[in-house]
Amino acid sequence: MAAAEAGALPAEQRVGQVVLPGDVLLLPAHPEADGERLWLGPGAALPGRLVCGPGLRSCGAGLLVTKCGLLRHRQAGGAGGGSGGAYWVDSQQKRYVPVKGDHVIGIVTIKAGDIFKVDVGGSEQASLSYLAFEGATKRNRPNVQVGDLIYGQFIVANKDMEPEMVCIDSSGRANGMGVIGHEGLLFKVSLGLIRKLLAPNCEIIQELGQLYPFEIVFGMNGRIWVKAKTIQQTLIVANILEACEHMTAEQRTQAFAKLSER
Repeated sequence: MAAAEAGALPAEQRVGQVVLPGDVLLLPAHPEADGERLWLGPGAALPGRLVCGPGLRSCGAGLLVTKCGLLRHRQAGGAGGGSGGAYWVDSQQKRYVPVKGDHVIGIVTIKAGDIFKVDVGGSEQASLSYLAFEGATKRNRPNVQVGDLIYGQFIVANKDMEPEMVCIDSSGRANGMGVIGHEGLLFKVSLGLIRKLLAPNCEIIQELGQLYPFEIVFGMNGRIWVKAKTIQQTLIVANILEACEHMTAEQRTQAFAKLSER
């Protein structure tokens, strides 16, 4: 580790650059109060505290890179100076690794007593209790069948335990989670594209919304469910979303112009 630390650079200088496994990123020498504590896992970073996201882990000198990709940083509480915030590596990872707090789209594969097994695209299936739905009780069980699409979030996700999902928030409300309608189309895209589409004020979604009215659900595991007025419009929206990852803004504008003329 000493040899790696010798060539280490401050993390803020590497933001937006390619980092490789084994690289060491130095943290600010004078963090704010309580800033020396490194918080592992997702969630909004509190002022003065650093959140270590995917592709990074803490080490003696600061952050150790474990994945190849672009280093990203988000300031605590939005834009602005000061220490704290979140660092993560934006990589083109193919297989999804469950992360606590992530909202995902799963497919129910097994009903076993009080537990549903859900395929989320990871190395193992997630468990979902029948009580993890809004209004569910021992007498009032949710109507969930094998093959149904489930939109929920992880409350347990680590390498030593089976992932566990719920379809309610901290106040017991569904808040949009639960069984997704049987109509519509489910398809898979890269994890990098999902993060791009979920970015605030994403131009792709805004432009698509002007083209057709549609319903859409994004899963951090690379799955998208979409439903438009007609099957043809649904397929068009899905094809555009799949293709837009490798299209420039100009190419996307030309494609939307051709579709609007129809």
